[in-house]
Amino acid sequence: MKNLPILISIPHGGKEVPPAIENRVAISPKDQFEDSDSFTREIYGLGNEVRIQVQASMARVFVDMNRAPDDRPPNNPDGVVKTQTCHGKIIYRSGQELDEAWTRRLLETYYYPYHQSIATGLTRNPDLQLALDCHSMEKVAPVISPDPGQPRPLICLGTNHGKSCSLEVADRLSACFREAFQLEDKDVVMNQPFAGGFITRTYGEGPIPWVQVEMNRSLYLSEPWFDADALTVRPERLEELNRCFRKTLTLFFNYSK
Repeated sequence: MKNLPILISIPHGGKEVPPAIENRVAISPKDQFEDSDSFTREIYGLGNEVRIQVQASMARVFVDMNRAPDDRPPNNPDGVVKTQTCHGKIIYRSGQELDEAWTRRLLETYYYPYHQSIATGLTRNPDLQLALDCHSMEKVAPVISPDPGQPRPLICLGTNHGKSCSLEVADRLSACFREAFQLEDKDVVMNQPFAGGFITRTYGEGPIPWVQVEMNRSLYLSEPWFDADALTVRPERLEELNRCFRKTLTLFFNYSK
């Protein structure tokens, strides 16, 4: 596979803490890990094998690239700059919460450059044929979610209910995921529980099909691959999932010829 005409966005795979606010942070590394799409850069990352790859280095718990810039606390504690994790853990020390100036600084430093990279990539590559916004999801939905307490499928493909991607393209991509990952029909679903977040809705109104991909974390954050104490996954499992994702895209573009 060489430089496929695809844009890959990986907005929640970062691990870094913004240096300017690290002394304000109250959550533990485990809390941060559980709020992130940990290891998605390893699973979905294809580097120069695809035309454009945009990935965040900053942890989602501090700056969420898949939220609107005005989606903020207190109206939404799980907004673009958060006050608590998806499991209800308070992120900042008492009296050290972020004010408007700090929020603006984080957005200008991390959020807007991420979206500018997507916009620039789309403008400079009019021949792109597909864009994927790549995520992971918990096996059972947390409290702050559209489906609290519900079990999740292994793969969810979000098309904003057909607005960001045609049914024909989505069905083809679904079939490629099933073949590459050796899954059953029931394991790959459309728009449930995620139909597509801010990134898919924002950029998915144009001519390029946009799909939000959600992978169930049980595929790697479980035995025998996951060490819950060290918060690590066996490298060979991540490499296997990356190969399956690469095969998915190879099948998709071969099928479309």
